Amino acid sequence: MSVNGFPEHFRFGAATAAIQIEGATDARGPSIWDSFSRVPGTVSDGGTPDVACDHYHRWREDLDLMAELGIATYRFSISWPRVLPGGTGAPSREGIDFYRRLLEGLHERGIRPLATLYHWDLPQALHDRGGWPARDTASRFAEYAALVYEELGDLVDDWITINEPWVVSFLGHGFGTKAPGRTDWAEAIRVAHHVLLAHGLAVDALRELRGDATVGITLDLWPTEPATSSADDEAAARRWDGAHNRWFLDPVLRGAYPDDVVRWYESRVGPFDWVLDGDLEVIGRPIDFLGVNYYSRDVVASAPGAGPLELTRAAPSGPTTGMGWEVAPASLHALLLRLKRDYGDLAISITENGAAYDDPVPTNGLVEDPERLEYLRGHLEAVRRAVADGVDVRSYFTWSLLDNFEWEHGYEKRFGIVYVDYATQRRIPKRSALWYRDFIAANGR
Repeated sequence: MSVNGFPEHFRFGAATAAIQIEGATDARGPSIWDSFSRVPGTVSDGGTPDVACDHYHRWREDLDLMAELGIATYRFSISWPRVLPGGTGAPSREGIDFYRRLLEGLHERGIRPLATLYHWDLPQALHDRGGWPARDTASRFAEYAALVYEELGDLVDDWITINEPWVVSFLGHGFGTKAPGRTDWAEAIRVAHHVLLAHGLAVDALRELRGDATVGITLDLWPTEPATSSADDEAAARRWDGAHNRWFLDPVLRGAYPDDVVRWYESRVGPFDWVLDGDLEVIGRPIDFLGVNYYSRDVVASAPGAGPLELTRAAPSGPTTGMGWEVAPASLHALLLRLKRDYGDLAISITENGAAYDDPVPTNGLVEDPERLEYLRGHLEAVRRAVADGVDVRSYFTWSLLDNFEWEHGYEKRFGIVYVDYATQRRIPKRSALWYRDFIAANGR
């Protein structure tokens, strides 16, 4: 262990996603987020990912910045429509070469890459042919995963298949707040299954190509508590935990959906005729690590008639971030202990953790962001405590390296530890970035 309580092998990193930072949409095929962002009212400030942080052209500058901050590992995503503009068929050599240059640049700077194969940017061409509601998309994803590995596997050892299948399925197809903006709960449940199936098929594809590749999936997990001690609120909390957390943890780690949630869903949408024999065996293929994205906790109350789960979220009881999310580092510690208790000795990576705040304008080449700094400090302490309690956490990635295109919030929400002046594309470190640099240095990384 280091002097600060993290294992010697522990890696501190930063994370981004392709469509949120790359820009250069004219150099790839269209995605569902390009289409969604152009529908009036879907993005709060009318922003699109067309330019974003222009990382496609400025990647060398961004890698130099990471090196200056002491970042040991970088989690990024590969854009499916940049590699396969039509979703299938002939790959784009220009797109593949971009990622080769990026990966070579990371290795030159001694930064270990963690590549995510899917961070929500489904090629529009595949959506037009049925998208995630169509089972065939899972097979197309496995083909894409194999292609990417064949082209880039010599430069990447660590892989994430899917980022946050809850968001892809339920926010994209149930609540409609993210692309493609659908509001059909039965469809969302089917999409969740197909996305998890895509994960399992991709694990098989990567294992077939290289048995020693390190492969995982990233889930966004929100610890859930009842608003009161009433039996109804306790049941509501159990439903929300089942729908948001166990619906993905159980099939990936136990090879089965949770019975209580299956009964609840089937009583409302009918039998799951999209689950075929052998699917759950594929979904439950062994993984090398579980990626955990953690931002906050949920407190819920029973509310009969309020949506398919008949519950509402209670107002936060403590300080909140710019997203209105409660700052709750103790819940991260509790979540990590729960994962060990309920699912065994998993290797875990905190693949996203961070906060949006209303940052002031830069002054003298620096952005003062004390709230974000304290958020990071508190959550890193929660991780350290979990490690001391025996949880096998191996890495931590702050979200995000850069301010970026924040999905339906456009450019209004800033999660970065580095400020981006979108008019000039100038990168300006925030105080939190300098603190994180010093924290990493103090841990000998």
